Amino acid sequence: MVDNNNKKMAMPSAAKIIEEKNLNISDIEGTGVDGRVTKGDVLLYLTKSNISKNSVIQNSNNENTKNNRKDNGMDILVPVLGESVVEATVSKWIKKQGDFVEVDDPIVELETDKVTLEVPASVSGIIDSVIVSEGDTVEVGALLGIIVEGEGKSEAPKVANIESSNKLEEEIAKPVQTRDTSKNINNEVISSKSHNESLEERIPMSRLRQAIARRLKEAQNTAAMLTTYNEVDMTALIEMRKNYQDSFEKKNGVRLGYMSFFVKASIDALRQFPAVNAEIDGNDIVYKNYYNIGVAVGTSQGLVVPVLKDADKMSFGETELSIADFGKKAKDGSLGISDMAGGTFTISNGGVYGSLMSSPILNPPQSGILGMHKIEKRAVVIDDKIEIRPMMYLALSYDHRIIDGREAVSFLVRIKEIIEDPSRLVVGA
Repeated sequence: MVDNNNKKMAMPSAAKIIEEKNLNISDIEGTGVDGRVTKGDVLLYLTKSNISKNSVIQNSNNENTKNNRKDNGMDILVPVLGESVVEATVSKWIKKQGDFVEVDDPIVELETDKVTLEVPASVSGIIDSVIVSEGDTVEVGALLGIIVEGEGKSEAPKVANIESSNKLEEEIAKPVQTRDTSKNINNEVISSKSHNESLEERIPMSRLRQAIARRLKEAQNTAAMLTTYNEVDMTALIEMRKNYQDSFEKKNGVRLGYMSFFVKASIDALRQFPAVNAEIDGNDIVYKNYYNIGVAVGTSQGLVVPVLKDADKMSFGETELSIADFGKKAKDGSLGISDMAGGTFTISNGGVYGSLMSSPILNPPQSGILGMHKIEKRAVVIDDKIEIRPMMYLALSYDHRIIDGREAVSFLVRIKEIIEDPSRLVVGA
């Protein structure tokens, strides 16, 4: 059994497995927030210890390869993929069987439901065997291949890899096509079919896109999701940004944006309404006493949510620099697992694409997400007078199972108060 102190060192899903398997948590290396043990850490530990009843290595024919490997062979294993991520798809073998690799050379590319990552070589040597093919799904700790240590290039065993064999079998299995000499062929039908096929293209969904679809639908099916709306007058924030833009950029090396203000306003509101920063785990509510704010970023592959870790401890300059860095990484596809893990609350800015109003969907297992939108000048009533003001609609989607309507509305009102009077952040009012 796991005592209460040990449970505090592990994420809820990890603690459950540790208790079921009667493991010693001190033997497991934690890669989560503040060194906490994640579910992926436990699965990798079980694999390396060979004590898991259900092996995470999916290919049963791997055993013969492992038993016959050379003494100096090193396993290429699926690494810990991050908090709550337990499997990945082999998207591309960067190196092939027989290739020579140096230490830290990327060997294979894995795609998870959060990010794409490369598995590097732990030693220099020849790739002796490739166990899994591109497109295969593998779990944490699964065997991908074997490297035989050595210096310089040498001839590797000429054994066709699994991927090539599979392709060959597919070619052999294809029926032989013969020319139809029948005079009754309807040429108009054939021509029409060819034309229609040229108008459509069928490609498999990427793992990231599949995960986005699955997680969004799970959020709708699982959470009692509601959305509350408000609008905020951006006049004071725009004026403050204009007054301090030059000096801020000179001091911090980055332009002052609006997102850092919304991050700080959200943290202030989360402190007042902790349920919005919590999550449901079974019949328990897990309150987070730290503030890791996810910032949704759109990429060509789909939506990703890098996380500002301990955002409450960041200055405005550090916040803007981190957001800018995330944007660059998202564009070149270099976001890592550590960039994506541990979020407690998410902010999505549809306004950058011109959205005037929308209802953001929760990012499970989080219980709240703030939606920012386009700033647009509108006629509003100020002190019984009609004025033109730059206005933004705000939306807060929340899980009604743990967040009451009063809390959700009050949370959004607090953000409105801070954005309309940013000096509140300075004086703590």
